[in-house]
Amino acid sequence: MRLFVAVNFPARLRQKIARLCRPLEEAGIPGRWTEADQVHLTLKFIGEVPAADVEPISEALQQVAGSFRPFEMRFGPIGAFPSPRRPRVVWLGVEQTPELRFIKDDLERRLAELGIEREARPYQPHVTLGRAPREAEAGEFRRLEELSLIHISEPTRRNQSSR
Repeated sequence: MRLFVAVNFPARLRQKIARLCRPLEEAGIPGRWTEADQVHLTLKFIGEVPAADVEPISEALQQVAGSFRPFEMRFGPIGAFPSPRRPRVVWLGVEQTPELRFIKDDLERRLAELGIEREARPYQPHVTLGRAPREAEAGEFRRLEELSLIHISEPTRRNQSSR
Protein backbone atom coordinates (compact mmCIF):
# COMPACT_ATOMS: atom_id res chain seq x y z
CA MET A 1 0.00 0.00 0.00
CA ARG A 2 1.38 3.43 -0.99
CA LEU A 3 1.08 5.91 1.90
CA PHE A 4 1.62 9.58 2.56
CA VAL A 5 0.62 11.86 5.43
CA ALA A 6 -1.22 15.07 4.62
CA VAL A 7 -3.34 17.87 6.00
CA ASN A 8 -6.78 17.57 4.44
CA PHE A 9 -8.49 20.95 4.08
CA PRO A 10 -12.22 21.69 4.34
CA ALA A 11 -14.10 21.33 1.02
CA ARG A 12 -14.62 25.09 0.58
CA LEU A 13 -10.90 25.80 0.92
CA ARG A 14 -9.97 22.90 -1.39
CA GLN A 15 -12.28 24.38 -4.04
CA LYS A 16 -10.80 27.84 -3.58
CA ILE A 17 -7.26 26.50 -3.98
CA ALA A 18 -8.21 24.41 -7.03
CA ARG A 19 -9.68 27.55 -8.67
CA LEU A 20 -6.16 29.02 -8.66
CA CYS A 21 -5.42 26.63 -11.51
CA ARG A 22 -7.92 28.36 -13.83
CA PRO A 23 -5.80 31.43 -14.66
CA LEU A 24 -2.83 29.13 -15.26
CA GLU A 25 -4.85 26.97 -17.65
CA GLU A 26 -6.36 30.02 -19.36
CA ALA A 27 -2.86 31.44 -19.89
CA GLY A 28 -1.98 28.26 -21.78
CA ILE A 29 0.46 26.95 -19.20
CA PRO A 30 0.61 23.19 -19.78
CA GLY A 31 -0.09 20.92 -16.84
CA ARG A 32 -2.18 18.24 -15.22
CA TRP A 33 -4.07 20.42 -12.76
CA THR A 34 -5.18 19.24 -9.33
CA GLU A 35 -8.92 18.69 -8.82
CA ALA A 36 -10.48 20.11 -5.64
CA ASP A 37 -10.96 16.68 -4.07
CA GLN A 38 -7.20 16.02 -4.36
CA VAL A 39 -5.98 19.30 -2.78
CA HIS A 40 -3.90 18.69 0.36
CA LEU A 41 -0.69 19.67 2.15
CA THR A 42 1.71 16.73 2.16
CA LEU A 43 3.64 16.37 5.40
CA LYS A 44 5.42 13.10 4.63
CA PHE A 45 5.62 10.67 1.74
CA ILE A 46 6.06 7.21 3.22
CA GLY A 47 5.90 5.04 0.10
CA GLU A 48 5.07 1.36 -0.19
CA VAL A 49 4.15 -0.25 3.12
CA PRO A 50 3.01 -3.82 3.84
CA ALA A 51 -0.61 -4.01 5.06
CA ALA A 52 0.58 -5.33 8.44
CA ASP A 53 2.48 -2.06 9.08
CA VAL A 54 -0.49 0.25 8.45
CA GLU A 55 -2.04 -0.04 11.92
CA PRO A 56 1.08 1.05 13.87
CA ILE A 57 1.56 3.94 11.44
CA SER A 58 -2.08 4.96 11.87
CA GLU A 59 -1.71 4.89 15.66
CA ALA A 60 1.44 7.04 15.46
CA LEU A 61 -0.36 9.56 13.25
CA GLN A 62 -3.29 9.76 15.67
CA GLN A 63 -0.87 10.44 18.54
CA VAL A 64 0.90 13.19 16.62
CA ALA A 65 -2.35 14.79 15.37
CA GLY A 66 -3.93 14.60 18.82
CA SER A 67 -1.05 16.41 20.49
CA PHE A 68 -1.60 19.72 18.65
CA ARG A 69 -4.21 22.42 19.01
CA PRO A 70 -5.79 24.12 15.99
CA PHE A 71 -3.54 26.72 14.40
CA GLU A 72 -3.67 29.18 11.56
CA MET A 73 -2.14 28.45 8.17
CA ARG A 74 -1.25 31.17 5.73
CA PHE A 75 -0.82 30.62 2.04
CA GLY A 76 1.76 32.38 -0.08
CA PRO A 77 2.25 32.96 -3.77
CA ILE A 78 2.38 30.37 -6.51
CA GLY A 79 5.79 28.90 -7.29
CA ALA A 80 7.39 26.00 -9.11
CA PHE A 81 9.95 23.24 -8.57
CA PRO A 82 12.70 23.31 -9.71
CA SER A 83 12.05 26.74 -11.31
CA PRO A 84 9.21 28.72 -12.92
CA ARG A 85 11.09 28.70 -16.25
CA ARG A 86 11.15 24.90 -16.43
CA PRO A 87 8.78 23.51 -13.77
CA ARG A 88 7.98 19.93 -12.95
CA VAL A 89 5.53 20.94 -10.19
CA VAL A 90 3.49 24.14 -9.86
CA TRP A 91 2.55 24.82 -6.24
CA LEU A 92 0.88 27.18 -3.80
CA GLY A 93 3.20 28.15 -0.98
CA VAL A 94 2.31 27.58 2.67
CA GLU A 95 3.96 29.72 5.34
CA GLN A 96 6.33 27.71 7.53
CA THR A 97 4.85 28.44 10.97
CA PRO A 98 6.29 27.13 14.24
CA GLU A 99 3.22 24.90 14.65
CA LEU A 100 3.68 23.35 11.23
CA ARG A 101 7.39 22.83 11.90
CA PHE A 102 6.61 21.14 15.26
CA ILE A 103 4.05 18.82 13.64
CA LYS A 104 6.51 17.89 10.90
CA ASP A 105 9.31 17.27 13.42
CA ASP A 106 7.08 15.16 15.69
CA LEU A 107 5.81 13.21 12.71
CA GLU A 108 9.34 12.48 11.46
CA ARG A 109 10.49 11.44 14.95
CA ARG A 110 7.49 9.19 15.61
CA LEU A 111 7.66 7.49 12.20
CA ALA A 112 11.43 7.00 12.56
CA GLU A 113 10.65 5.00 15.72
CA LEU A 114 8.70 2.65 13.41
CA GLY A 115 11.65 2.30 11.04
CA ILE A 116 10.49 4.84 8.44
CA GLU A 117 13.42 6.86 7.17
CA ARG A 118 13.49 10.57 8.02
CA GLU A 119 13.32 13.05 5.16
CA ALA A 120 16.81 14.38 4.41
CA ARG A 121 15.71 17.47 2.47
CA PRO A 122 14.42 20.55 4.30
CA TYR A 123 10.62 20.66 4.43
CA GLN A 124 9.15 23.23 2.06
CA PRO A 125 5.40 23.27 2.74
CA HIS A 126 3.29 23.65 -0.39
CA VAL A 127 0.08 22.51 -2.01
CA THR A 128 0.60 20.96 -5.44
CA LEU A 129 -1.54 22.74 -8.04
CA GLY A 130 -0.32 20.79 -11.03
CA ARG A 131 2.42 18.88 -12.74
CA ALA A 132 4.03 19.96 -15.99
CA PRO A 133 4.25 17.41 -18.79
CA ARG A 134 7.80 16.26 -19.49
CA GLU A 135 7.50 17.11 -23.18
CA ALA A 136 6.54 20.76 -22.52
CA GLU A 137 8.93 23.40 -23.87
CA ALA A 138 10.43 26.03 -21.55
CA GLY A 139 8.80 28.85 -23.53
CA GLU A 140 5.34 27.53 -22.64
CA PHE A 141 5.88 28.70 -19.03
CA ARG A 142 6.68 32.36 -19.77
CA ARG A 143 3.53 33.64 -18.04
CA LEU A 144 4.03 31.51 -14.92
CA GLU A 145 6.22 34.07 -13.15
CA GLU A 146 3.67 36.83 -13.84
CA LEU A 147 0.81 34.66 -12.60
CA SER A 148 2.75 33.54 -9.54
CA LEU A 149 1.59 36.68 -7.75
CA ILE A 150 -1.84 35.08 -7.32
CA HIS A 151 -2.35 33.82 -3.78
CA ILE A 152 -4.92 33.06 -1.11
CA SER A 153 -4.96 35.60 1.68
CA GLU A 154 -7.55 33.86 3.85
CA PRO A 155 -5.94 32.01 6.76
CA THR A 156 -7.31 28.63 7.76
CA ARG A 157 -7.22 26.76 11.07
CA ARG A 158 -6.18 23.09 11.03
CA ASN A 159 -5.50 20.46 13.61
CA GLN A 160 -5.82 17.23 11.62
CA SER A 161 -2.53 16.05 10.20
CA SER A 162 -3.40 12.69 8.68
CA ARG A 163 -5.19 11.61 5.56
